[in-house]
Amino acid sequence: MGIQTVSYVTAYLDEVKAVAAQLSANAIADVIDGLVRLRSNGGRLFVLGVGGSAGNASHAVNDFRKIVGIESYAPTDNVSELTARINDDGWDTAYANWLKGSRLGPNDAIFVFSVGGGHVEKNISANLVAAIQHAQHVGAKVYGIVGRDGGYTAHAADACVIVPTVNASTVTPHTESFQAVVWHLMVSHPALQAHEMKWESAGK
Repeated sequence: MGIQTVSYVTAYLDEVKAVAAQLSANAIADVIDGLVRLRSNGGRLFVLGVGGSAGNASHAVNDFRKIVGIESYAPTDNVSELTARINDDGWDTAYANWLKGSRLGPNDAIFVFSVGGGHVEKNISANLVAAIQHAQHVGAKVYGIVGRDGGYTAHAADACVIVPTVNASTVTPHTESFQAVVWHLMVSHPALQAHEMKWESAGK
């Protein structure tokens, strides 16, 4: 085992500790409170992500539906519809038009998973920006778990968790990893968890 290999592993795990220590408990609690209200009002949750965050969105949809009892969806779970919208309407509007087709309304919310949070001027993650703008237009709530400075998502969201940058070279892996840490925290929170998880119940 090479010294350099161990050195990188140790440094990376130290970064994980630093990220966890710097997460805002208040920001996480704000999103939890919003999701509690969403469920009480019978609203739906639409989880949006791109790349690795899209995979996280699909996993999160499962957890919010099965554990929390919130009706939840992700546009990337239907590749036929998503690619048709991209082909016919363009990437930038694909998520917003999917939300329109889902009749996103004032009782609903979107939950953005993104490394950078989108950027209008630099035209980065324009599909997420357009989705957020549509959500605001119809009065839906906007939540997020994002990295870097939070980008457009943090600016526009009703509540947003920013995964702090501790190393500019590992922003993406830490952000996408901590999206999972944070949403799992949320679905296991007593205020949200409605159904016991399998292995926790099996251990009793």
